[in-house]
Amino acid sequence: MIYDNFDGVYNLKKKVGVVSLGCPKNLVDSEIMLGILKKSKFEITASEEEANIIIVNTCGFIESAKEESINTILEMANYKSDNCELLIVIGCLAQRYKDEITKEIPEVDIVAGVSGYGEIEKIIDMAYKSDKEKSSLMFDNKCSIDYLNNTRLFTANKGYAYLKIAEGCDNHCTYCVIPSICGPYRSRKIEDIVSEAESLADAGIKEVILVAQDTTVYGRDIYGEKSLVKLIKSLSNIGGIEWIRLLYCYPEEIDPMLINEIASNRKVLKYLDLPIQHISDKILKTMGRRGTAEAVTNTLTDLRALIPGIILRTSLIVGFPGEDEKDFKILYDFVRRFEFDRLGVFTYSREEGTPAYNLKPQNRRSVKDSRKCDIMQIQREIVIRKNESRLNKVYNTLVEGVSEDGIFYYGRTHAEAPDIDGSIFFTSPGPLQIGEFVKVKILNIDEYDLIGEATNESTK
Repeated sequence: MIYDNFDGVYNLKKKVGVVSLGCPKNLVDSEIMLGILKKSKFEITASEEEANIIIVNTCGFIESAKEESINTILEMANYKSDNCELLIVIGCLAQRYKDEITKEIPEVDIVAGVSGYGEIEKIIDMAYKSDKEKSSLMFDNKCSIDYLNNTRLFTANKGYAYLKIAEGCDNHCTYCVIPSICGPYRSRKIEDIVSEAESLADAGIKEVILVAQDTTVYGRDIYGEKSLVKLIKSLSNIGGIEWIRLLYCYPEEIDPMLINEIASNRKVLKYLDLPIQHISDKILKTMGRRGTAEAVTNTLTDLRALIPGIILRTSLIVGFPGEDEKDFKILYDFVRRFEFDRLGVFTYSREEGTPAYNLKPQNRRSVKDSRKCDIMQIQREIVIRKNESRLNKVYNTLVEGVSEDGIFYYGRTHAEAPDIDGSIFFTSPGPLQIGEFVKVKILNIDEYDLIGEATNESTK
């Protein structure tokens, strides 16, 4: 705790706006900050123009995320001449570049790292009371994650919510800055996660999406063994929760116990996100990944064999230092042969402070961009072909909203995760509620999205 004399006297009539950038884990942290501030009687606003306090929750994982964060901070700094009295930068970029932000962007009043989420009201109070020069605060990235037990204020009503089950990472892949930013892996207690999920169910949430830097090793640090299956079983007993989705599952840690739970538990969606990053043994080794190409391939093959119809999503990095044409062809041929249902590609981002930063040879930007384009082109063909196979089939669909034209509803089936996959756009003869399930027959495709109509036909 950075400030022990908090009395909240400065919250009266203060309007707070939060800009959340980056991954779903960041979104959870932003919603927790909003919940804390609302409980402390701050007024929450979605308008930067009328906000007295603007908080930017940043991402600093790769170059593009850093650029977005910096551009957003500069944009929010423009409001300092209007109503904005306090500009706070928090999160990953703040943790990583606190000195640079403080020096280069004088409009920023407080820079608080990843440990600042649960202390946000105290940070604000301290900033208003202090006559000292504004500076950076709270940079212990090994702090308790009990702040996650605070009540969240949801920023969207779409029937689903991300459920953060752990913080930090112990994997130390050579390209990744997350362990240095977020600290070691720290699991939440099962009872705390279940309690939050029960609150989500009470609020009408139908789908919970489990997220962490690595969900598959959940519980090992506090229970002495991997406990993701035990957590899933506990969440499955919550009446209002209909879907449980798993993201960020490292292939090296997927075991028969987890596969069996996914296969047998009706609430666990037959969808798995597992970032393999590459499939060349040489590149996997220099990336610091624990698995081999053979082990990864065997895991993927087992998943498809033991869970018929499972949707598999992965992410790849192209242009890693030392990746030559032979390595890339191994990856390209694997993608073409295995036919992932969902796939994202990142060009390697050279990040200071990581072991890969000094690896040689580094690939040129043009080479990385070309390789990404090649992978995405073959994946586009795969997705279109797979989507065509869904024509005239009926799927249970979670309603998320109405499209801008007012003609279509949109939502997702088990095969689509929010924010990263496509959507289902469909018509309905009658009104529908956000968060309810409806059967939708697929009638057409629009590359990554599907188009259909609500129906009384049974799912297949």
